[in-house]
Amino acid sequence: MVKTLRPRDYNEALHVGHYFRNKRIPVVMDLTALSDDVAKQFVDFAAGLVFGRGGDMDRLGPKVFLLVPAGLTRPALVPDASPTG
Repeated sequence: MVKTLRPRDYNEALHVGHYFRNKRIPVVMDLTALSDDVAKQFVDFAAGLVFGRGGDMDRLGPKVFLLVPAGLTRPALVPDASPTG
């Protein structure tokens, strides 16, 4: 299971921490709706969270990040849209 969060402002950083730390669920942070300044704050928060609690953080795309708690493997993610040939 992966929790996808699309925060609307920095006050929602609490939810990222809740799922990552308390529930130990990988979190996808989709920051595309945020300004660059607020998105940077989220990335800084997430980097501190991952460093302090252990785990990994990967960039999935522009302003989209995956946070995986320590001891869990990176989940296989299915893209929202696959290219058609």
